[in-house]
Amino acid sequence: MSFEFPLPDVGEGLTEADIVSWKVAVGDTVTVNQILVEIETAKSLVELPSPQAGEVGALLVEEGQTIEVGTPIIRFGGADSGSDNASASAPAAGETQTPAEGGGDAEGGATLVGYGAKAASSKRRPRKGAGVAAPAKPSQASAAPEAPSAPAAAATPVAAAATAPVENAAATAPATASSGKPLAKPPVRKLAKDLGLDLAAIVPTGSRGEVTRDDVKAAASGTGAAATAAAASGAGSAAASAGAGPSGELEERIPFKGVAKMMAKAMVESAFTMPHVTEFLDVDVTETMAFVRRLKSTKFLGEDIKVSPLLLVAKAVAWAVARNPRINSCLEGEEIVVKKYVNLGIAAATPRGLIVPNIKGAHAMGLTDLAQGIQDLTALARSGKTPPADQSGGTITITNVGVFGVDAGTPIINPGEAAILAFGQIRKKPWVVGDEIVPRDITTLSVSADHRVVDGEIISKFLADVGRGLEDPTLLLV
Repeated sequence: MSFEFPLPDVGEGLTEADIVSWKVAVGDTVTVNQILVEIETAKSLVELPSPQAGEVGALLVEEGQTIEVGTPIIRFGGADSGSDNASASAPAAGETQTPAEGGGDAEGGATLVGYGAKAASSKRRPRKGAGVAAPAKPSQASAAPEAPSAPAAAATPVAAAATAPVENAAATAPATASSGKPLAKPPVRKLAKDLGLDLAAIVPTGSRGEVTRDDVKAAASGTGAAATAAAASGAGSAAASAGAGPSGELEERIPFKGVAKMMAKAMVESAFTMPHVTEFLDVDVTETMAFVRRLKSTKFLGEDIKVSPLLLVAKAVAWAVARNPRINSCLEGEEIVVKKYVNLGIAAATPRGLIVPNIKGAHAMGLTDLAQGIQDLTALARSGKTPPADQSGGTITITNVGVFGVDAGTPIINPGEAAILAFGQIRKKPWVVGDEIVPRDITTLSVSADHRVVDGEIISKFLADVGRGLEDPTLLLV
C-alpha cells in the first residue's frame, strides 16, 4: 500500500510554492514529524515535516519546480526498492491510502504546518540498483499506472556511452530514464535549468550514465565532451546562450517568483492605490548616539543584547504613535481603522528578497524587550525562515536605508498600513548649536503616508515627534 503526501497550505492562503531542497531520498525510512523537504512560499522558507512514518517510495517533484497547493510531492511505500526507476514510478490505481490518525510526538510541539516538533534525522538504508530516474510529474503520478522496472542490463550500454571518446561523443545519445528524461539528480537538473541548458543535449559521464554537475558546468563554459556533443548535434545554441560561463556572461536571468514576486505585487498595489506623500526632517542625533554607546559599554540591557541606533528609532516611533495615534491606522472600505496597538514592521533585505516582519505589541515594550525583538526578527529574516504570521498584521513600518550608506528615501507604504518611516545614515555634519557651528551626528528621517487617511498636519506632527525623541532620548523613557 502507498500514500501520497500533497503540498499543504502552510498559512495565509498561499496557493503555490517552490521545492527548494529535499531532505530525504528514495529508500529512506522516515519517522513522524521528520523534515521531508524545504519549500519557498511567497513569504518565506518553510520546512515540511512528515505526516507519517514509513519508507520513501518516490519523490514526485523535482527541486526548483513550482507547484500548486494540493499537488502530491512524495509517495511513501508502494515502490520496488530494486528498481532503477523507483522515483519515477506512479502508484497503481486504488492503492492510495490516507495517513494514520494521531501521529504526534510525545512532546506535542507544533511546527508551522501543524504536524508537530522535529524528529530525529532519517535512517538511510543502502540503495539498490544502478541509478534512480527523475521524479515523475505530479499529474503523471496521480493517474498513470506503475511503470515497469528497467532491466539491469540496460545500464551497461549507457555507462559505455558515457565513457566513449570525445571525438565520438556527437554520435552518442545521452542516457535517459524510462520516462525519456536523461538521468540526473535534482540539484543537477536545477543547475542546468538556471544556466539555460538542455540536459538531453549534454553527454553524461557519471558512473551510472547520469549527467553530473561537472558535465553541466563544462557545457556552460563551452568545454568538454558535453559541449562538443551539443555543437555537433545542433543543440549548441543552448550552451552558447550561456556565453562564456559565469565569469564572462553578458546577462543574468533571475526567476521572478517567491518572495520577490510577492513583494513586487504588494508594492505595485500600494503605489497605485494609495496617494503617497513624503516629508523629510534632518535630526541631530548626537545624544542618541551617546546613549547607544553607554548602553553598549554597560551592557545594561543584557550580555547578549545587541544595541544599535535602530533600537532608539523603533522606540521613538512607538512613542510618537502614542502621541499621534491616527498615523497608526488604515483604510478598510468606508472606515478608517485606528489601531490602539503597534505591530512595528522592520523592512529586512534577505538573500531571497525584501520582507517586512513585525514585532507584535511594540508599544508596550521597554528597551530590553524591544532590542530582543529586533535581534530575533533580524536573525530569523536572514535565515529566510520568517513564518507568514510574523509578516502579517503590521501597523507601521521602519526601513533602515542608512545601513546601505543612503541619506534619505521616499519609501512605499506596506499594504494595510498608513505610514512608513525611512531612517537614513548618521553622519558628522556642521550644525548650529546656540550661536556656534559645531560638528554633530545628523541623520535624515522621511515619512511616506497615505494621504487618504492622514493629512499633512498629522504627518508633520508625527515626524517632528520622532525627531524630538531622537534629539533627546530621555523623553522616550518617560
